[in-house]
Amino acid sequence: MSLTREQRPHLPMGELNDYTQAPGLTRAEADDRCLLLTWEGDEQASFPLIWLRDHCACPECRHPQTRERLSLPREAPDAAVGVQVEDGNLTVNWADGHVSRFDAGWLQQRRPGCPPKDVVPRRRPWGESFSPVRVAHGDFTAGAAGEREWLTALLRDGLVLLEEGPLADEEVSRLAERIGPLRPTNFGARFDVRSKPNPNNAAYTAIALALHTDLPNWRQPPDIQLLYCLENGAEGGESIFADGFAAAESLRQSSPEAFRLLSETPIDFRFQDEHHDIVWRAPVIALDEAGSVIEVRLNNWIRDSLLLPAETIEAWYAAYRTFWQRVHAPQHRLEFALAPGEMVAFDNRRVLHGRNAFDPNSGRRHLQGTYLDLDMCESRLRVLARQA
Repeated sequence: MSLTREQRPHLPMGELNDYTQAPGLTRAEADDRCLLLTWEGDEQASFPLIWLRDHCACPECRHPQTRERLSLPREAPDAAVGVQVEDGNLTVNWADGHVSRFDAGWLQQRRPGCPPKDVVPRRRPWGESFSPVRVAHGDFTAGAAGEREWLTALLRDGLVLLEEGPLADEEVSRLAERIGPLRPTNFGARFDVRSKPNPNNAAYTAIALALHTDLPNWRQPPDIQLLYCLENGAEGGESIFADGFAAAESLRQSSPEAFRLLSETPIDFRFQDEHHDIVWRAPVIALDEAGSVIEVRLNNWIRDSLLLPAETIEAWYAAYRTFWQRVHAPQHRLEFALAPGEMVAFDNRRVLHGRNAFDPNSGRRHLQGTYLDLDMCESRLRVLARQA
């Protein structure tokens, strides 16, 4: 008589995610290279023996506290001399005397060829009717549900708003540190965006800021930017955002040669002041191995001298101008005024941001900002989902 999923004993596999909601095993058949497993319901999967030995979770092979792998790559895979299904789980006896035990649900989650499951959402391009998700500050800070909603929207859409927050200095830092450590740059770990004398960046003036991504002159530009509004009584200064990925895909469809030039041609970006001189060379549009857009670096202020072959320069400028027009097209663009107590968070390597000019004599405008690493945002969402 087979055990139910609740009755089946679950073996520790050095894994914090739940793997108990799976049927038990009914059969295991071995040859000299693989093990064919059958679960209740007749689902089957073949596991190479070398994979099973590498994933043994006993205390000799995986540290019981850190869950890190202790076993080293072996010169040759061991043979299985005994295989048993016990209480729906798997036991493998190896030729060198080692014994490995595997939970049936853990194995089912990791069937060879099965795509990995993740709570981190796929990126979704903005449509013409896109409106960013808004989460109340109280919901974000009260419990996991509000924070999960905020993180899911940020990772999926590249932009999310927090509203009804306190007008408190450093609130942006407190909110960010719920997710992970602040990402420092040459502007500090936390920075103030307001008009000031002798600025070293256009953001610290009252002029209009064309759409851009921050710090493309860094080898690894900041991922997530948070901007918290403390004061916004000046005339003008509306925030502007655009989905760089959607604009890049539009360029790929309408002007494939321009897309090719901008994705294959590295150019120089540079920031310099009395204390820093930070330079990096990269294409405006970056692709992964599958050809999908994974990054946009667009910042017209800190584009350095265009050091390209003479025969390429005019074509590059034409492609750049075409992409600039795509980015600023109404269907890819949002514009709104941040109210005091509101915070916008966006993916700096996807979403371009800017602002309209404002009159500093008509009122005060003060935002505080910081950066977070994308890895920490994804990590936080996984932990919150696991706790739920």
